[in-house]
Amino acid sequence: MHKYEAKVSWTRGASEKFTDLRFSRAHQWAFDSGITLKASSSPSVVPPPLSATDAVDPEEALVASTSSCHMLYFLFFAAKRGLIVDSYVDNAFGVLEKNASGKMHMSRITLRPAVTFAGAAPSSADLDAVHHSAHEECFIANSLKSEIVVEPVVQ
Repeated sequence: MHKYEAKVSWTRGASEKFTDLRFSRAHQWAFDSGITLKASSSPSVVPPPLSATDAVDPEEALVASTSSCHMLYFLFFAAKRGLIVDSYVDNAFGVLEKNASGKMHMSRITLRPAVTFAGAAPSSADLDAVHHSAHEECFIANSLKSEIVVEPVVQ
């Protein structure tokens, strides 16, 4: 078992009444590595200036975490197959919409990785197999109810 920690901090501004719901959603994420990130609600959920447009929002972080986890497993399985990856770029996106109960949820995360290999690229079947293995092992994908779609971009 591994334990992962993040410190999430928010402080009400001195001039903010709070109960009128007009308070800043900007906050910080601090990790054990010493990295601190500016975070906020999504500007599409809580309009600026109550959200910070120069910060990471939870929805973006979820998409990035899913993409990153898939990529790390993809690189691992590609290396095990003797494939040499020169670059991996994923233009991932998530769709936030209402579910059947009318609650907002991340219904789908689409990964669109473009992978460049040294030498000849693997066959389509081999590439699909590496992506399939990565998807099956990704901790984040295994933790989510959302549909996760992998749409490899062929170079």
